[in-house]
Amino acid sequence: MLGDTLVRRFDHVAIAVGDLAEAVPLYHDLLGGKLIAGGDDENLGLRTIQLEYPQKVKIELIQPLTPDSYLAAYLKKHGPGFHHMTCFVPDVEGAVRALEAHGFETVGTNTSSSYWRETYVRPSSAFGTLLQLVSTELRWEDPIVPEGATVEDIIAGRLVWNDARPAWREDAK
Repeated sequence: MLGDTLVRRFDHVAIAVGDLAEAVPLYHDLLGGKLIAGGDDENLGLRTIQLEYPQKVKIELIQPLTPDSYLAAYLKKHGPGFHHMTCFVPDVEGAVRALEAHGFETVGTNTSSSYWRETYVRPSSAFGTLLQLVSTELRWEDPIVPEGATVEDIIAGRLVWNDARPAWREDAK
């Protein structure tokens, strides 16, 4: 054992897909995932749908918005499937120090946002799994999708991520 645990809470598993509309019949309709968040993140070039299942288990479906996004390149190389696992930690900088002190390589550390500070543990260092470790003061345990929003609204691009919260796109109202 390395001492105190780094993870405060497991949040979700992200699955990369080429088209959310193809994945929704399985993950939402048949498996019964309840919509809790989603929208376009134009900075990352992603469209996401986050679904919740019993016991607060969450799956995030992620689709590239453009053919030149990092996720489009990922899908071209690896195909659809598991992309990453997100866990919340009390302190990203402390997690990076602890991980690297024990020989685990972190990448993509970004602490510039006041509401979402993150780092990743490389798959080559995490037994084939991309781990996203995040510290945030925002609550992510409960649904944050705007009232009345549906998976169809997200697929159609009517919602966007705005300051870490999904919101109606201005021209979609």
